Amino acid sequence: MDNLFSLQDRVALVTGASQGLGAEMAKSLASAGAHVILVARNSEKLEKKAKEISNDGGHASPYVLDITNEEAVCRAVTEITSEHGIVDILVNNAGIIERVGLTDSTTEGFEAVLETNVTASYVLSREFAKAMLKNQYGRIVNIGSILSLVGRSSVHAYTVSKHAISGLTQALASDLGPSGINVNAILPGYFKTEINVVLQENQPFDQMVRTRTPLARWGEANELAGPLTFLCSEASSYVNGHLLVVDGGFTSTIQGP
Repeated sequence: MDNLFSLQDRVALVTGASQGLGAEMAKSLASAGAHVILVARNSEKLEKKAKEISNDGGHASPYVLDITNEEAVCRAVTEITSEHGIVDILVNNAGIIERVGLTDSTTEGFEAVLETNVTASYVLSREFAKAMLKNQYGRIVNIGSILSLVGRSSVHAYTVSKHAISGLTQALASDLGPSGINVNAILPGYFKTEINVVLQENQPFDQMVRTRTPLARWGEANELAGPLTFLCSEASSYVNGHLLVVDGGFTSTIQGP
């Protein structure tokens, strides 16, 4: 049964892997046996995370890349495939958020969020899928959000982008499924990460999260390890086009007196 969750001899690539959920997800894939390519723009942070994984007995390689540069992405696919072999697992995790009221927002800011959160995921999936098709095997996991399902004020572009990730996931699942490539998404709730520090330090918001969540707390980054390993392994061989919510019950319940 344990072999169902093994990623031994698999090559995995995680974007946004220099910190937060991305770094933790890269670590979990390495723990399951995969050789993980850590992708982000900050070389110093990438080197540090790759070294941490290696010190824990895993296999990781850093790769500096601006995922919004399509030409650079295409070049990266060639270089990574040449050095490490065909990428079996792609985790589209990198994303940005802009917190601004509607009337103060700009089209430029809106499009920048979509470019990183959606267009880059599309381009990465398209280019790495070309190689996966040769093996008739692959796993693509897109990282959405509970805002893939509901809306929230002051994060308009982010909400739109995460709804788009759900649609992209299901479209790719339909397109690539017949070729043995499973495409699914994880929709995290509120986790303790660098990107959420400002929210954790906001006492009313922190209390809202704890009150609204049946588990009465924020998620810890390592709690995505199980769901991710499941979707990347043979344990999920018949799971395709699924949106896996990991939010402690936040979006599926109504909490109150």
